[in-house]
Amino acid sequence: MKSALDIQPDISYKSAGKFEETRYEKIHNEIFKNSAEASKIVAQEIAQLIRTKQEKNKMCVLGLATGSSPIKVYEELVRMHKEEGLSFSNVITFNLDEYYPMSKENNQSYHYFMHENLFNHIDIKPENINIPDGTIAIDELNQYCIDYEMNIKNAGGLDFQLLGIGRTGHVGFNEPGSHINSGTRIITLDHITRVDASSAFNGIDNVPKRAITMGVSTILRSKRIVLLAWGQNKADVIKRTIQGDISSEVPATFLQNHNNATFVLDQSAASELTRFKTPWLVGECLWNEELKRKAIVWLCEKTKQSILKLTDRDYNNNGMSDLLAQEGSSYDLNINMFNVLQHTITGWPGGKPNTDDSHRPERANPAQKRVILFSPHPDDDVISMGGTFSKLIKQGHDVHVVYQTSGNIAVTDDEALKFAEVCNDFIGEDASGINFKEVIQFLNNKSENQIDSLEVRKLKGLIRRRESYAAVRYIGLKDENVHFLDLPFYETGQVKKNPLGKADIAIVKDIIDQIKPHQVFAAGDLADPHGTHEVCLNAIFAALKELKSQPYMKDCWLWLYRGAWHEWDIHEIDMAVPLSPSEVLLKRHAILFHQSQKDRVMFQGNDSREFWVRAEDRNKNTAILYDDLGLAEYEAIEAFKRFDY
Repeated sequence: MKSALDIQPDISYKSAGKFEETRYEKIHNEIFKNSAEASKIVAQEIAQLIRTKQEKNKMCVLGLATGSSPIKVYEELVRMHKEEGLSFSNVITFNLDEYYPMSKENNQSYHYFMHENLFNHIDIKPENINIPDGTIAIDELNQYCIDYEMNIKNAGGLDFQLLGIGRTGHVGFNEPGSHINSGTRIITLDHITRVDASSAFNGIDNVPKRAITMGVSTILRSKRIVLLAWGQNKADVIKRTIQGDISSEVPATFLQNHNNATFVLDQSAASELTRFKTPWLVGECLWNEELKRKAIVWLCEKTKQSILKLTDRDYNNNGMSDLLAQEGSSYDLNINMFNVLQHTITGWPGGKPNTDDSHRPERANPAQKRVILFSPHPDDDVISMGGTFSKLIKQGHDVHVVYQTSGNIAVTDDEALKFAEVCNDFIGEDASGINFKEVIQFLNNKSENQIDSLEVRKLKGLIRRRESYAAVRYIGLKDENVHFLDLPFYETGQVKKNPLGKADIAIVKDIIDQIKPHQVFAAGDLADPHGTHEVCLNAIFAALKELKSQPYMKDCWLWLYRGAWHEWDIHEIDMAVPLSPSEVLLKRHAILFHQSQKDRVMFQGNDSREFWVRAEDRNKNTAILYDDLGLAEYEAIEAFKRFDY
């Protein structure tokens, strides 16, 4: 894959048929395995631009973005400054936007964000930093925005504009309806944008309703534009932006008019593009087993037929004639795929003893397995695989649940205050050393954006811990098989966490080495809105890699479940565990033991349903999809994908 340094798309890129695999796409894009790799390439391009300008004794004018997307770019620029001598003395920056009203000192302000993540760590001159001011009086805003535009123009225009993209298709805060000729201005934020920001503000009620933003025309005047997008949550809007028609309803589509714009994506963000989602519609494919599964499941959904009813014409009319020719007939294709999907279904997630396991997702032996169920937060276990969890216990396996973080940040102040008042009324100061009078005083006088005291965080963590005990006792797990790691990366007292560290990996490694599991279940849902799932999964991957040489690891299989945001697509599922109506009800009741997470879910992402509702709906929908394919009809199904580490 060529680097971003080599990206200079020419006008012929959009010519029909020039590149067969990208013929649906109207904006040049580069796709990387992960955001870390991509961010380094983008940072290198920015560094090269800065150095080129320095050689010519010219200023370099950068347009900068905030949010989670550019953080790794800024980290790499800081590293290059400290380790490679990259100087920012000739750099002028203009930020895209800022919430309004918003003080510079507020830790949710973009002024705070930029200094925390970049400016405080490099040698840029303070007078060369330009960030929209969220404290300007409302009657002075119009002139302020005009002056901001003039400052960009007087600096020589933007040499490079870094962008993220929101689920509404906004760039900067140019929400749906923004005009192509719009300049810097105040704008009302879309509800979806505020929902997406709600986790950082501890609830949507605290998210500002307005913002100051550069306009679409301001952005389009940039000499070079790079837009970053990471993760499954961005996949739909990326497809609409790159492949759709230009529309003010998706303001990012205006970038199709720019002759030097590149979208830099990870594989998840690119997953809905036609060349990845349905490559058989683009051209001939190399038909491996995974692609066959994906295509045939898609064909069933497209034609609204079960697998065994698909005909030669269905394959030929939907871009799969080469697959049909390769396999010989639709009959053979259908039977083979029906058997493949049928073999994913099992009521024995730990393997069924004394049976032929050649067509089962799990091994029959050993009959009683040691199992670790890793849960990033103290409720992901029952939300994501509560039914399977219960089956593993009932079928005699030695099951251990391991909660990787305390989850304290997700407990509201009101909930903590309620518990503190009860404890104070009952015992005053408990044996754990928490002074409940001080906790009550702190919570009653807590200021905006103030980080919880250690005692408050301890109390909130204990609330989550006791809820977890109650939930797993309900489904039959012994207390001694419950483990709390309280990984250090999480314990910042705020939404922003520390990077994964050696201490985190060592803690995860120790629990695996202690239990020596035959099965490990881990959260593979990276759509978690504040990133804890990804860090927890990376800790498991790193620990397993370090332990790989241990003899017991040869018999250890890793299964990934998904959480409250997404489910595996049918073609990705390696093990489908059916749930009876009574098991669905048991799972629901187990989830409801997590009372602090009920009704007022602080980190629910873009879904307003409670976790138990969305989990139940997801499991029932998976069962419906299997039924629609012509397989057995079940009340609900929990799904897992085996991962070779």
